[in-house]
Amino acid sequence: MYSVFPRRHFLALTSAAAASVALPTLLHAAAPEPKVEDNVAWYDVQEWGVEGKGWDDAIRYYDRLPGRAEKKVRGAVWSLSRHSAGMLTRFETDAPAIHVRYKLLSNSLDMPHMPATGVSGVDLYARNEQGEDRWLAVSRPAAQEVNAVLVNDIDPRPNGQPRLYTLYLPLYNGVDKLEIGVPKGSKFAAVAPRDEKPIVFYGTSIMHGACASRPGMSISGIVGRRMNRPVINLGFSGNGRLEAEVGEFLTELDPAVYVIDCLPNVDGPVVAEKTEPLVMQLRKAHPDTPILLVEDRTYTYAPFKKSARARHEGSRKAFRQAFENLQAAGVKDLYYLPGDGLLGDDGEAATDGSHPSDLGMVRYADAYVPALEEILNKK
Repeated sequence: MYSVFPRRHFLALTSAAAASVALPTLLHAAAPEPKVEDNVAWYDVQEWGVEGKGWDDAIRYYDRLPGRAEKKVRGAVWSLSRHSAGMLTRFETDAPAIHVRYKLLSNSLDMPHMPATGVSGVDLYARNEQGEDRWLAVSRPAAQEVNAVLVNDIDPRPNGQPRLYTLYLPLYNGVDKLEIGVPKGSKFAAVAPRDEKPIVFYGTSIMHGACASRPGMSISGIVGRRMNRPVINLGFSGNGRLEAEVGEFLTELDPAVYVIDCLPNVDGPVVAEKTEPLVMQLRKAHPDTPILLVEDRTYTYAPFKKSARARHEGSRKAFRQAFENLQAAGVKDLYYLPGDGLLGDDGEAATDGSHPSDLGMVRYADAYVPALEEILNKK
């Protein structure tokens, strides 16, 4: 099946797609043993795990690639893989307050165009009575070690039962240790990572999370919530380059769909050289797994810069040609999402002309979710 998805067609389907999502029964993990300090019961997240982690043989628990990758991928990719982008953990509690303490890998807490809340913060969502995950609180890291009351004065549920929470990990920093605390005596249940096949994203700084104000506002975070499905975020800032070395590790995963969103980091000649080999590498390992190829977003300053327009024209022409070549070669379950509308058409959705703001992240998700829903509904 070969499809090219026009963005505006899918925007019209977003609400219906979201409304059709069914909420599966939660699978609770074995009850973790808390460590009680100053009347706060602390639970180590590593005891029940995170989603968004594709391998069990990482050097550090919250790394995104296995230790074996260190000597196979370029150094920049390896370094960026230590960031916890896309990871989340879930738990239930009836606690009126939620504490968090964690140690970050780096003391570089923010970037000039991205706040510490997005780079190094943890982001808490709570499930409401309608079954929707809604934002509740975000940490505001001011040092490499964070110990804070994330939120207090939480209303109890009408039925008195524990509430489901989702905590998103930092986008552009790594985590050495993460604990969640609740007042002593509160109910607490760890929710095991879902075993559904994930959506696997391979991309650039945009997929990595730049420049979301907080982790839950990344593309992968929004898509995961809207589709109620696990995601694995393999966005590598400045280094989503369609590389076979990364592809080797992608083939080790068993996703519901692969998403290749690397065009912002590669020009036309590189696209022409590397797109087809990467797709064939994935297809050889996974003959029936859908693959979605995604064009680059349009720079919001492109109307004023010929060089920007030329960059888009060159990379997209090569990408579309690769897609058509793969079609002609009989590659099945291959899909294509144009990039012109990913940030909208008003020029207001990027922080620096390139990286999405929160508005831009929402618009990306508006394009992604209906396309992915249609792909997965065909399987």
